Amino acid sequence: MSERLRTRLGSVPLDPEAESRAWELVRAAHAARPRARRRVPLRAALALGVLGTAATLAVLSPPGRAVVEAVRRSIGVEHAAPALLRLPAPGRLLVSGPGGAWVVGADGTRRLLGSYRHAAWSPHALYVAASGPDGLTALAPDGTLRWTLPRHGARLAAWGGTRADTRIAYLARGRLHVVGGDGSGDRELGATAPVRPAWRPSDPGAFVLASVSASGHVVVGRPGEPALWRSAALTAVPRLLAWSPDGGTLAVATAQQLLLFDGRTGASLGVALRGIRALAYAPDGRLAVARGRSLQLVSHRGAATTLFSAPGRVAGLAWSPDGRWLLTALPRADQWVFVGPHRVLAVSNVRRQFGGAPALDGWAPGA
Repeated sequence: MSERLRTRLGSVPLDPEAESRAWELVRAAHAARPRARRRVPLRAALALGVLGTAATLAVLSPPGRAVVEAVRRSIGVEHAAPALLRLPAPGRLLVSGPGGAWVVGADGTRRLLGSYRHAAWSPHALYVAASGPDGLTALAPDGTLRWTLPRHGARLAAWGGTRADTRIAYLARGRLHVVGGDGSGDRELGATAPVRPAWRPSDPGAFVLASVSASGHVVVGRPGEPALWRSAALTAVPRLLAWSPDGGTLAVATAQQLLLFDGRTGASLGVALRGIRALAYAPDGRLAVARGRSLQLVSHRGAATTLFSAPGRVAGLAWSPDGRWLLTALPRADQWVFVGPHRVLAVSNVRRQFGGAPALDGWAPGA
């Protein structure tokens, strides 16, 4: 096959249902083949499927180093487990999408919270803020309903504050709202861009919120009060916001670049990284970005180091609570990939398990 033809075939979109049927046939044929006498020991405790050295995407080595290796499959990870049996680190994973909002336990148990398209953890992961076409709802992780606030088009909630006093920022019909953690005192704050707001984590009791105005400016301040700072006009409307754990840096991604703002003054540093699809800070302050077919770490000065190189486009990021594992998705391959110290684990058939391809809304400590 010529290189030109191979390139053109690789660009043809795949039908996920057809791909799933094809893989079922391949698995059946594989299961029916004559067994070799030599047996390979299995490590049942990590049934996600450890990638061998000949099929590794990339692995996290000790901090500050990374190894990127080739992969033989065209869109996904070889030897991925057929189902999610457990998480590789303690904690609970929150996901949401076409199949609703789900909480996944460390032991792999899945609990459907309801038919919500967006979800977010509360501080300390005590509750979940879930939103759908008809309103905003607060639930316990076991699905117990706490309260519901009817709001047409509610979405993209962010929950911040302390154990004793919290606020939820969310969007509804192009307007930014803030409501108390008990569902009281809902306030509309004005027009906003369709970007999830973000509470500054370093001083949760101060309730400092980062949001994007309808005109595309980044605005940081206490809701209802004059802004602490506002960015200059940007060349493109921001799409993603993420605070560093110490509140010292606000990372902002547009279609054209990554911007790192000083969280206190608003002074900015532009970084020439295009195509960023997700941002996530680790508990120790490392910033990871999902960019095209790779995951990268970005320093506070904007230098990028590749951690993970995939055969297909990656989407979404979630750090484990201990900061040792980074989860991303390969949507075309219908896989989740966990990138950890010295190894990569993968699981397939994500859509079947969650009723669609869910967004990664956060990996929180266990109860």
